[in-house]
Amino acid sequence: MSTMLSNLDLLRRVPLFSLLTVAQAEVISGAVIKRRFKRGEALVEQGQKSNALFILLTGRARVMTSDSRGREVILATLAQGDYLGEMSIIDNEPHSATVRAEVQTDVLMLGRTEFARCLTENASMSLVVMRGLVKRLRHADRKIESLALLDVYGRVAHALLDFAVPDAQGQQVIKDKISRQDLAKMVGASREMVSRVMKDLEERGFIEVLPSGATLLRDRLNALG
Repeated sequence: MSTMLSNLDLLRRVPLFSLLTVAQAEVISGAVIKRRFKRGEALVEQGQKSNALFILLTGRARVMTSDSRGREVILATLAQGDYLGEMSIIDNEPHSATVRAEVQTDVLMLGRTEFARCLTENASMSLVVMRGLVKRLRHADRKIESLALLDVYGRVAHALLDFAVPDAQGQQVIKDKISRQDLAKMVGASREMVSRVMKDLEERGFIEVLPSGATLLRDRLNALG
């Protein structure tokens, strides 16, 4: 009983499942499995099926894809409250990307049958999942457009703006230090090229690296992205 109650409490903290009725949440809480992934461990693998929805409770995970030569592209970063695996459940196709834990990450796993029942019985939850899929599609469209039409400066600017959050003064700030290698994988360029672009952006006043390691983005950066 205590496990069920703790799972129910965990479910209620996830925005997606907060839309369930009490009865629905109680049923689902008995079906979810809590699992911990170590740093670097894959939650799902590109080209494989897992038949489960994964909901992040703590930690951070990276969505990435690779080609036949092993070159990697980082598509997105997932954090607490985010979920993955719904596309594979909906169309019964293998995962289109690998998702790997960046730090120790705790997840709730919900099987295909239970998740499908949630969508069938709760229209509000289905709408949220649909909006999430549309958001991912729009993000993919922007990425395709960026890779096709923008030079490396524009692609780096796009990626930086996606990372940024407003601070108390309303300025756009990236709180964590940015790995040039990760940035290169996001924009489809070499690490050396990205390092040169970042140095140039800083020298020209588009960005400012603060003593804390955070990066402040100037308004002028929007013109590049």
